Amino acid sequence: MENITRGGQFLVKETKCEDVFTPEDFSEEQLMMRDSVKEFTDKELWAHKDKFEKKDYAYTEASMRKAGEMGFLGVAVPEAYGGLGMGFVDTCLVCDYISGATGSFSTAFGAHTGIGTMPITLYGNEEQKLKYVPKLASGEWFGAYCLTEPGAGSDANSGKTKAVLSEDGKTYSITGQKMWISNAGFCSVFIVFARIGDDKNITGFIVENDPSNGISMNEEEHKLGIRASSTRQVFFNETKVPVENMLSERGNGFKIAMNSLNVGRIKLAAACLDAQRRVTSGAVKYANERIQFNTPIAQFGAIRYKLAEMATSTYAGESATYRAAKAIEDRINARVAEGNTHQEAELKGVEEFAIECSILKVAVSEDVQNCADEGIQIFGGMGFSEDTPMESAWRDARIARIYEGTNEINRMLSVGMLIKKAMKGHVDLLGPASKVQEELMGIPSFDTPDYSELFAEEKAILANLKKAFLMVAGGAVQKFGPDLDGHQQLLMAAADMLIEIYMAESTILRTEKTAKKDGEDKVKEEIAMAKLYLYKAVDIVNLKGKESIISFAEGDEQRMMLMGLRRFTKYTNMPNIVGLRETITNKLVAENEYCY
Repeated sequence: MENITRGGQFLVKETKCEDVFTPEDFSEEQLMMRDSVKEFTDKELWAHKDKFEKKDYAYTEASMRKAGEMGFLGVAVPEAYGGLGMGFVDTCLVCDYISGATGSFSTAFGAHTGIGTMPITLYGNEEQKLKYVPKLASGEWFGAYCLTEPGAGSDANSGKTKAVLSEDGKTYSITGQKMWISNAGFCSVFIVFARIGDDKNITGFIVENDPSNGISMNEEEHKLGIRASSTRQVFFNETKVPVENMLSERGNGFKIAMNSLNVGRIKLAAACLDAQRRVTSGAVKYANERIQFNTPIAQFGAIRYKLAEMATSTYAGESATYRAAKAIEDRINARVAEGNTHQEAELKGVEEFAIECSILKVAVSEDVQNCADEGIQIFGGMGFSEDTPMESAWRDARIARIYEGTNEINRMLSVGMLIKKAMKGHVDLLGPASKVQEELMGIPSFDTPDYSELFAEEKAILANLKKAFLMVAGGAVQKFGPDLDGHQQLLMAAADMLIEIYMAESTILRTEKTAKKDGEDKVKEEIAMAKLYLYKAVDIVNLKGKESIISFAEGDEQRMMLMGLRRFTKYTNMPNIVGLRETITNKLVAENEYCY
């Protein structure tokens, strides 16, 4: 298994385009699955968007039951427990296309199939799985996940909810308050995290929702977006739970919570993709129809700029999400082949790529917000009105940067996990980082390289952006060592560099793979998007790198690193950015929708 790619290794190993999975690689079965999900979404969700905006919780629940009947709730569940037992890419695909119409349903679906069901599938024992998972997979029962408390948000392990063992040792009595619980209003079973005694870590429990057993709830929360997703506070007052309903073992709750969130993060990225496609398509259609100064506004450069950027971020998000999903799937399959159980394989497979999951969560949740924001702007005053789908898309997008771990936490996690992997020897960062140091001391080459091949220069720039990251992160680690955790602003800046490298590389590799298969002339718009994305990534790496260097280095060291940063963010041939945007928008406007 040693030749298999590890999480975070994209930074220090060259990835060939043949080795990444792209949406162009979907199989016939996957395309059929996608089309049936799209049909469900259009008919049951998009066509009834007003119901979700009017807080019709019953309709959300009814739609979830229908999704259960169609088998969509059991995609990731093994066949032994009533699911479809499909691969990780399929899971992301269903999540992607079922989530584009409304954040209300998307949240209900994500909370149920992810953090509501997964902890039992991945950590439950055989009896627990046989008892609960088939009902959850079919939609007969719905799941919810009770982690957050009034005093425990990002610091999830600080919860005060208590679990006390009865004298006869047969039940735990759970008392505490949980908040922001998605699906609380219609769920049958909760995954509840509570602390036993003075344990350092919390413990997970499977708790059936029975109001006569000390479980009560507040009214539905009034929220900015995702208005028809049920969100309530849940109170447990000496709720009795049989000891056999402990999930995994005592004190393992924090681990369960964190690993469930890893899966949730890549799924959340997937859940933002079709929303971006729909927003972009809606904006293109409106721009083609709206006439001002006797001209469709789609012909104006200021609008074309927005459309090109919206399409590019959507395309980049797809590229990176499916690349990571397949890397996880391959890792899971390799572990199964080695004799791991489905549980162990899936857990370890996702955990291996936790860095990529955090990167995707941040990048795609921010892109979908920007996309919806520009969507409103293209619609002008109409975009601000509830009569168009833009304002609800904008409101729904806002939560994506908060749940499944805030984007701030995920930024720090991505770099923190990378450094931990380097310490464990799983990713060799130190070797490449010291090579960068040597390169800075040496004389730069003044040869003009041969960049005649597609993406030759872009790949050279990518390799340089990785060096820039290694230089900055390596410098910070050398300076602060284990205290780096206390320098959050530096970690955040490093994370932004890391995120842009992964997203830009994924976009370039996807496009190169398609160009090799179909010919460059068939993908000139995709080539333009890959080049546009990289150009903006270079700017961000430059900005964040500079901010870090001038904040932790001084004197000669600072001058040296700034010189290195300039070298690592330099183009030999600058792209014509306005020209790239024009190429991208021409096709969008001609096709009258997001067409990539």
